[in-house]
Amino acid sequence: MSEQDPAARRDVPRELERALAAEASLGSRMRHVAVGLAGASGAALVAVLWATEPHPLPARTQAVFAALIAIGLAWAAFATWVLSRHRPLFAQDRVLGARLALLVTVVTGTAGTALAAARSTAAGTLATALTGAVLVAAAALVLSRARRRRRELLRLRDALRRETP
Repeated sequence: MSEQDPAARRDVPRELERALAAEASLGSRMRHVAVGLAGASGAALVAVLWATEPHPLPARTQAVFAALIAIGLAWAAFATWVLSRHRPLFAQDRVLGARLALLVTVVTGTAGTALAAARSTAAGTLATALTGAVLVAAAALVLSRARRRRRELLRLRDALRRETP
């Protein structure tokens, strides 16, 4: 944006207003409600399944159940954090959500590959590892896009602050 271009300077507040309206829209909030409910419901379902097993489960199964509950609770906590903010987040929620998605994808892909290596054929292990790698790459791309969007919004905010007396 040129310092000399008054039309470009007038567009900054409008562009930031549009971006923040999309960030705080009812649709955005409802998506976070859905994420929170899905995470909490998934954690509750696994916890009930675990609690109602008639026999003691093997340690590995207990570890997986605990990890699945932790993942569900992490998504529920994330959604609660976003919904409790009463100020613009400037896409900070997108970055945090993408980080969480990348972490969960790496852990799940690694655990799945290790399990396949222990119990499957070489082809099954390779297929699992490739699937995990594709999902990790997709999550990394989402994180990259979220960071870029956050930088863009912060740049707009800073430009508006510089122009406002």
